[in-house]
Amino acid sequence: MLLREISTLLAKDFRLEWRQRAALGGLLLYVGSTVFVCFLSFSLRGGTPPPPAWNALLWIILLFAALNAVAKGFMQESPGQRLYYYTLVRPQAVILAKMLYNTLLLMVVALLGLFLYTVFLGNPIQDLPLFVANLLLGAVGFATTLTLVSGIAAKAGGNGATLMAILSFPLMVPMLLLLIKVSKNALDGLDRGLSQQSILTLLALNMIVGATSYLLFPFLWRG
Repeated sequence: MLLREISTLLAKDFRLEWRQRAALGGLLLYVGSTVFVCFLSFSLRGGTPPPPAWNALLWIILLFAALNAVAKGFMQESPGQRLYYYTLVRPQAVILAKMLYNTLLLMVVALLGLFLYTVFLGNPIQDLPLFVANLLLGAVGFATTLTLVSGIAAKAGGNGATLMAILSFPLMVPMLLLLIKVSKNALDGLDRGLSQQSILTLLALNMIVGATSYLLFPFLWRG
């Protein structure tokens, strides 16, 4: 029953995204234009950025793209819509469907961003499988954390986008530091064993956020 509710809500989100293609186009335009601005900035200096700057800029672009992508999840729904969902499905289905949808969306955005980034700014990655795996893990982490924060911000009312930014950055910094560390190891081609502890920590963080959302979101929704 729970899986059926999740699949129904997930299909609803995909249909809404397809109908509102301008929002998706704006997100992709943001990623493409930001990468192009980085390309112009470094091309004026006569080359590509050094690997540490290349790595940091990529994650900054993906972080702000994730904020823009996830922010509209709950905040585009009116209180009346949320009340209607409350009568039809369980709150656990709502939060899990939102997390799954945002995860798929951010994975696509992350892979597209990496493709554009390597086209314009070169590809200094020595261990591509590790880098891509870390990138997808980061997309999952961004989606789970920001989805919960988006739900809190939408329930609080007022300027939800500002509140979401304030709440999310302290939560994202530890995850971002681990992601940058693993991707830097992949850029340098270091032994994968050096990244194992960081990857396990990222997996644990994602599981903790997912479990916390599953347990606490029903109380948030009823509030």
